[in-house]
Amino acid sequence: MVNGTLAGGWIDGGEIPMTVGLAACLPHDHAQGRFLGRAISEAGPHVIMLRQGRIFDITALASTSSGAIARRMFDGGTDIGAVSDGLPEGWRLASPIDLQCVKACGVTFALSAIERVIEERARGDAAAAAALRGDLEAKIGAGIRAVVPGSEEAMALKALLIEQDMWSQYLEVAIGPDAEVFSKSPVLSTVGHEALIGVRSDSAWNNPEPEVVLVVDPAGEVVGAMLGNDVNLRDFEGRSALLLSKAKDNTASCALGPFIRLFDDDFGIDDVRRAEVELVVEGPDNFRMEGTNRMSEISRDPLDLVAQTLSEHHYPDGFVLFCGTLFAPVQDRDEPGAGFTHKVGDRVTIRSQRLGTLANTVTTSRDAPPWTDGIGAFMRNLSQRGLVHCA
Repeated sequence: MVNGTLAGGWIDGGEIPMTVGLAACLPHDHAQGRFLGRAISEAGPHVIMLRQGRIFDITALASTSSGAIARRMFDGGTDIGAVSDGLPEGWRLASPIDLQCVKACGVTFALSAIERVIEERARGDAAAAAALRGDLEAKIGAGIRAVVPGSEEAMALKALLIEQDMWSQYLEVAIGPDAEVFSKSPVLSTVGHEALIGVRSDSAWNNPEPEVVLVVDPAGEVVGAMLGNDVNLRDFEGRSALLLSKAKDNTASCALGPFIRLFDDDFGIDDVRRAEVELVVEGPDNFRMEGTNRMSEISRDPLDLVAQTLSEHHYPDGFVLFCGTLFAPVQDRDEPGAGFTHKVGDRVTIRSQRLGTLANTVTTSRDAPPWTDGIGAFMRNLSQRGLVHCA
């Protein structure tokens, strides 16, 4: 969470004021579901639950989002009002997570695999990408859409592509046995609904990545899902895959929210598999771009991605996992063949029917509010409020 301290209290330094009510960012059936989130007041962070159309502050029972999930502390709490009335005055919605690790899987859709190969072959030059796109789609598109990653058919396709000098490290993770899994963002650095999101000021080719994000407890069980924007720098990663960390992990470059929808009898992993994630980018130059990420077209099942993320690791505070995106924008913005890149002031809105709306406004990571309060400041705040015992 990007924030800053003031006069012994916490103020929100990363969000802009919400211009619509809280209910507007929630799915239409929110009163029938259970939603876990976080909010910031002058006193500090609060863990909140939405149940049956009401907002409950459960911070006295579970002072961290990760602790609430680990101990299943979803009931009880102090009723602080109706969802329709919004958060208390002076409160701001924050990223729904705190101590969880932030992981991400890349190249999980065939289209995104082709775009990564284009970035690689264009060496991060957006102008060179257009000339490569049609040729690569014709040569490898049908093949990678038709095979199951890690299967004998996939390995046969790999051998053929190597023989034709068409192989790429991105195709390895697209159709090989091992998924790409990387660390997206440090603990407590994510931003929430209505926050400013950042792209590096020295990036000339970048894009949003609208994704479903799974929420996993310390035992490795998926307990819910939310929306995420895995902001990506195509020029940096295209120049070298070794620049992935610079392309992915920058101030305010990871947005999550608006809430975690917890699994129950009415919402579960099959709903994630069927989810459609809509994206709208509206620019200060009157540019508009729309796209859809359909989870039904993912190459690897979400639970397989979780299993590969767990691998031989341990996550005592749990983790969240970006599942990847089908969406790779190629729409020209400024000039023919130049493709899409963000401009400061872009309004990025990500929606899904069962998960709600995550909206953010683009700035540069250089100009975004600095991330000043990490784990130490977080725990000191909880200690000052007498809440460490229930973290």
